Amino acid sequence: MFTVMRTGLLAAALIASTALTASAEVVYHRGNTADPETLDQHKTSTIYEANVLRDLYEGLTTANAKGETVPGVAESWMISDDGLVYTFKLRADAKWSNGDPVTAGDFVYSLQRIMNPETGAKYANILFPIKNAEKVNKSEAKTEELGVKAIDDHTLEITLEAPTPYFIDLLAHQTGLPVHPASVEKYGAEFVKPENIVSNGAFVLKEFVPNSHIKVTKNENFHDAADVKIDTVMFYPTEDRGAALRRFQAGEIHSNNDAPVEQVKFMRETLGDQFRVAPYLGTYYYALNHKDEALSNPDVRQALSMAVDREFLAEEIWGGTMVPGYSMVPPGIGNYGEPAYADYKDLSQIDREEKAADLLKAAGFGADHPLKLELRYNTSENHKNTAVAIADMWKPLGVEVSLVNTDTATHYALLRDKGDFDVARAGWIGDYSDPQNFLFLVESDNPGFNYANYNNPDYDKLMDEAAATTDLEKRASILKHAEEIFMRDLPFLPLLYYGSISLVSSKLHGWEDNLQNIHPSRYMSIAQ
Repeated sequence: MFTVMRTGLLAAALIASTALTASAEVVYHRGNTADPETLDQHKTSTIYEANVLRDLYEGLTTANAKGETVPGVAESWMISDDGLVYTFKLRADAKWSNGDPVTAGDFVYSLQRIMNPETGAKYANILFPIKNAEKVNKSEAKTEELGVKAIDDHTLEITLEAPTPYFIDLLAHQTGLPVHPASVEKYGAEFVKPENIVSNGAFVLKEFVPNSHIKVTKNENFHDAADVKIDTVMFYPTEDRGAALRRFQAGEIHSNNDAPVEQVKFMRETLGDQFRVAPYLGTYYYALNHKDEALSNPDVRQALSMAVDREFLAEEIWGGTMVPGYSMVPPGIGNYGEPAYADYKDLSQIDREEKAADLLKAAGFGADHPLKLELRYNTSENHKNTAVAIADMWKPLGVEVSLVNTDTATHYALLRDKGDFDVARAGWIGDYSDPQNFLFLVESDNPGFNYANYNNPDYDKLMDEAAATTDLEKRASILKHAEEIFMRDLPFLPLLYYGSISLVSSKLHGWEDNLQNIHPSRYMSIAQ
């Protein structure tokens, strides 16, 4: 009896000790849309992969809590007068999680690796502004010919093909994150496993259990470790938005980077400020096929655009999580100013519809001679609802719409491969905060994204001119002129600006809504 009692007391003491230790550990439970396909930064292409990678690694530049680009491993840089050569000074206290110093040579290795065609990087083109990058990636030049050079351990020189004012922002993208050369050489593709990985960010990978969680813990060798308030981040895949909401309500997760749109009203009423909707760097649009006989008429395209009640779509279909869109470039973007809005933006919806009817009538279309269009969209209840609503808006003008739904892969394959269509749903989330990243989509030599088959030499010339202009004000003016042509010709019909929707616990501090929807865990803290 005495022995049993002593054993019980010892067990109770151990449990109490463990509880005290656990309570001292600050754990951030974070919902993250889906599991990463890979944690190899050179093979990723999705937002949910980027969310984890930003915690594990730090590039030459990085994003702060507001989503702004700030110094990372590079504490400073100089740019040559012609805008072609960037010289980075690396911080002396930058270390890998195993204690190795982070050197300029590590970035040379990493940039050569992502451009090496054998790596199979999905997103290598993000860094094509680097001299010879595209040639290396297409096996037209050796990796050693890439325009990157280590002057010494703490000085990195990068040469560009042409002036690229947004290059510093590009380096904060996940494609610019470094790998630990020795680990890649030793383990090959398995360098990403928890037992092998060496990272240089605020956290290190401890566990990756597919369909369950990813566990990262504080990196004590990180140069800013003293200011990192979170000990452990647990990432959970939350593809089921409804289930994520229930977990959030139960206090099982502190945040989730999405929420069920169909429950917006409920979330606004029950969660208050814990339900966040913020402007996002993205545009929801319909591509209009310029090879279609009817749609080749610019007046027809303008009429279709005018007739769309964007306010209805934003509020009634998307529950206020989207914003009415009247330009291809979303407002608030960097290096630009105000976008080139459609000239009918401030007209009443009734006036727009009257003008639209007049334009279609002049083009020979109406109730007696309907314009027949096929509208394609990828599988999603809200994409369907949007298409149905727009078909109803066009119907009074004498437009007959047939809807075609396919899965996402099939939908975009048809657009990329130049399949036959009239009108097709699409969207674009900016990779960096610069208008070029939206306007380049319809350059004539960009077949992968120019779904509309748009070909305007004047537009292409302006885009080329902007690419060669280093003065940001002059460049913005050139790009604004290009967008004015875009809004006149309407290769794409902008409908909405994306909004980011998030669930953020009142206990979680440091989450700042921003246009990029970037929220590194290193800036978070949790009220105990």
